[in-house]
Amino acid sequence: MLSDPSSSPARRTLRARRTRRRRALPVIAVAAAGIVASVGLTLAPPSLAAAAASPLTASSAAVAAAASVLPATESLRDVAADADATLETGRLALAEAAATDAEIVGSGLELGAENSTIDTTRLRVAIAELANLDIVPLLLLPDAADDVATQTRTITARIAELRERLDTARTQRAAEEAAEEAAAAAAAAAAEAQRQAEAAAAALAAANTPEGARATAQAMAAERHGWGADQFSCLNSLWEKESNWNYQAYNASSGATGIPQSLPGSKMATAGADWQTNAATQIAWGLDYISRAYGSPCAAWGHSQATNWY
Repeated sequence: MLSDPSSSPARRTLRARRTRRRRALPVIAVAAAGIVASVGLTLAPPSLAAAAASPLTASSAAVAAAASVLPATESLRDVAADADATLETGRLALAEAAATDAEIVGSGLELGAENSTIDTTRLRVAIAELANLDIVPLLLLPDAADDVATQTRTITARIAELRERLDTARTQRAAEEAAEEAAAAAAAAAAEAQRQAEAAAAALAAANTPEGARATAQAMAAERHGWGADQFSCLNSLWEKESNWNYQAYNASSGATGIPQSLPGSKMATAGADWQTNAATQIAWGLDYISRAYGSPCAAWGHSQATNWY
């Protein structure tokens, strides 16, 4: 019987060598894919060469390229899945960190000595650490996923801290703005009160002049007593003779005071506490006195012409 050529020692040796070569190919291919992705060799496929521009993307691309070239074992798939999840978390943390930093800078808030501003230095350092993280392809060094996860957690914690400080700064700024608005409103109210006081003082000064006192007396005589122009003519003559319409007039010999020459002057307090400084108060008292004592200004003027007093 002829012997089987395939069972010869030479054939068995060749077959064993081929088997070992086939088993080594996946490992070599996986290592080559990781090395090409990490160093950016021109031999890498276009997708890997483009992904190598970013350390985060390069690692994920290396996983995808290796998995597409050679079948992976169950443990390799698990490492790849964990790596992709960690990288995605890192990308989200990086994006949120950049957004938080931009929001802080854009709002103009930076926590400083007076706790009114936010210092973004720590966040900027954390962003740089994650963005520049050089990850050795995770298929070759699975433990690198732990490094990414650790830095991701660190950045996420810093983001939360800075967001809390940003909220605190915003609350403080809102309180400061409310206080500023209240102070502005109080200042405006004070300015308005000052304006009104000045206007009242100006009106009083104008009313205390002889011309102002005449105008006040004519209006008051018509409104309160129904006396017209004829009666005001008598009143004008009477008080022109008594005081020249001077609210500060004072007769040293008798003590008669003011426009109506009240004797004593304190009688005019019944018309107002400001009788010494306000011509209108003196006029109100004098018109009431004439009405009670003589009935009309012309009657009082007639008595004054006859007796030299009224």
